[in-house]
Amino acid sequence: MTMPRALIVGSGFLGRALADTLAADGWGVALASRNSPRHWGRSRGQTWLPLDAVDREACLRTVEGFAPDRTVLVHGPSDVTWCERHPVRAWKLHGAITANIALAAPGTRPLLISTDSVFDGTDQHPTEATPVHPVSGYGRAKVNAERVLHTTARDGSVLRVSLVYGYEFPNTDKWLNFFSACAHRLVRGRTFLAPTDQWTTPVHVDDVARVAGALLEPGAPAPPPLLHLGGPERVSRAAWAGTIADAVGAPRSLLRAVPRAESRYASRPENTCLSSTFLRDVPALRDRPPRRVREVAWDLAPMFQAESHL
Repeated sequence: MTMPRALIVGSGFLGRALADTLAADGWGVALASRNSPRHWGRSRGQTWLPLDAVDREACLRTVEGFAPDRTVLVHGPSDVTWCERHPVRAWKLHGAITANIALAAPGTRPLLISTDSVFDGTDQHPTEATPVHPVSGYGRAKVNAERVLHTTARDGSVLRVSLVYGYEFPNTDKWLNFFSACAHRLVRGRTFLAPTDQWTTPVHVDDVARVAGALLEPGAPAPPPLLHLGGPERVSRAAWAGTIADAVGAPRSLLRAVPRAESRYASRPENTCLSSTFLRDVPALRDRPPRRVREVAWDLAPMFQAESHL
């Protein structure tokens, strides 16, 4: 049987996790991005392809050379602050890249990874039927990408994910996910500002990769045009930070509970949560649903604790 091939456009945190998951399941995987992935060691079944996805001809050449069976779009720009400062540029980039890949790779059932930022935060549990109402540059850019995908690829699907988290190396100039940002500071005895009025449904990066992989399976029915994936609980960042502190063995006195307006999450709406009415039918969720934040915190804690002794 021929090894299925997946082209993942974007080599960030989630893109690398998805590449690992698919390669472990026997896929041939190519990560395509402008810059080589950081903290990524090429493993069996994986490769990296340099690609400026804004260049339509470059996308055509990349797709022709790799010949993927499936394509996944996890491209940026994903820095929320940058998108807020450059909303028009972000809107154009997300739309152009989505169109270029969808047009270059027809018949590959492109899967676009989107975000909870397509909503304004007034609904605590938005589902796939909830009308979008983005209030940030990043959210508007992703709404545009979703519309472009559904216009250019009839077999395409959008998977909106809530706050994705997991272990990330501390020595990076990018904005770390909330869990890593919090844990790295706490194990070093530093204070951490945690908003009391910003709620999310966090989902671990490996759980997202597992669900996305199930949606890409060869021979499986095409997924619905739109799906939501959030974690199993709605938690405030302050409460979540307390769980992280307990797991890594740091005193909760290092946490400062603040309004989100006084933190780096000031641009986030009150709720960045997702609920789904369709994803329950995906076998990967029936067999092993996304884990709760407490369970994952204790699983990840040793990685952060080990670094505190270096």
